[in-house]
Amino acid sequence: MIPNPGRILTTHVGSLPRPPDLRALLLARDDGKPVDEAAFASLLRGAVKDTVQRQVAIGLDLVSDGEMGKIAYSTYIASRLSGYSGNGPGTVARDLQDFPDFAKTSTRGLGVKRPLCQAPLALKDRKPLETDLANFAAAVASAHPVGAFMTAASPGVTAYFLRNQYYPSHAAYLAALVPFLRDEYEAIVAAGFDVQLDCPDLAMSRHLGYADASDAEFDRLCEEALEALGEATRAIPAERMRLHLCWGNYAGPHHHDLPLEKVLPRALKSRAKAISFEGANPRHEHEYEVFESIRLPDDRVILPGVIDSATNFIEHPRLVAQRIERYARIVGRERVIASVDCGFGTAASSQGVDPAIAWAKLEALVAGARIASGRLWRA
Repeated sequence: MIPNPGRILTTHVGSLPRPPDLRALLLARDDGKPVDEAAFASLLRGAVKDTVQRQVAIGLDLVSDGEMGKIAYSTYIASRLSGYSGNGPGTVARDLQDFPDFAKTSTRGLGVKRPLCQAPLALKDRKPLETDLANFAAAVASAHPVGAFMTAASPGVTAYFLRNQYYPSHAAYLAALVPFLRDEYEAIVAAGFDVQLDCPDLAMSRHLGYADASDAEFDRLCEEALEALGEATRAIPAERMRLHLCWGNYAGPHHHDLPLEKVLPRALKSRAKAISFEGANPRHEHEYEVFESIRLPDDRVILPGVIDSATNFIEHPRLVAQRIERYARIVGRERVIASVDCGFGTAASSQGVDPAIAWAKLEALVAGARIASGRLWRA
């Protein structure tokens, strides 16, 4: 994590719009269709280089590879492990069940395969991880960003999307995932990048797959997930980790979302120095107030979303600045990094925000951070 340089740093949540030709090949591979692997490798390498250069050009500080090589942040590990097969069913979110007419037209969902764990997990192919690391390293060396991070699914969100049909319990399945995810996390850090641990399961899964669970049962699932995350990250310095929370990156009612005041204490049980969360959309923008009652530990920073990732509105930079300043006045200007609610390319199949508009929104993020920096450091 980069020390605050006397201004508000900017970042995002990881995924960015993929080029159409790369998206097509990712989807074809996910569907089991043959693709020209040499062409795919070339497209991927170019896409990573281009997206890193573009992030730096518009002024983003902490950049990612855009998840260019991932079919979806939560399912791509299945291609590297044996033990997964078939395709699990999706779920209808509890908020959409309350509005069935809207649900019929909603595009919520990954739209990609969700293989099931039906046999013992074992490493099948580490090359995709190595390729992603090499492509990102080359792009970063060329573009010279302030800082760089790569995303990686947490044990809990992996278990949520890639459901268990083999191990005797949820905890046993999480334990089986740990060594493979630990290898990924440690490889990211060893390559010189911070690792973003994607943990939507701590919030999103309550109104999706676990809506019928009791509060006690959901608490148990979260505790097991956090225990597995702690085991997988035990050798990684806290300052090299950022944890992302999310309630589902889709435009919907979201009126069953857990409040941040219930989710934040769980996230703070992790060792991750930085906590990323939604703070711009209409369901969660008011929750900056949570930090007035839940004290942010002295060793933590926050990455609040000040740009909505589910709408095609381009935020005014002055609004972005206002959102940043609300957090800064409560937790301190040095402990706020301006971010986005969630990704702009959660899966190769989904594209809720037009790619050109997504980049314009990121430009508004940078402009708003400059305004906020001027006010906060002038004061």
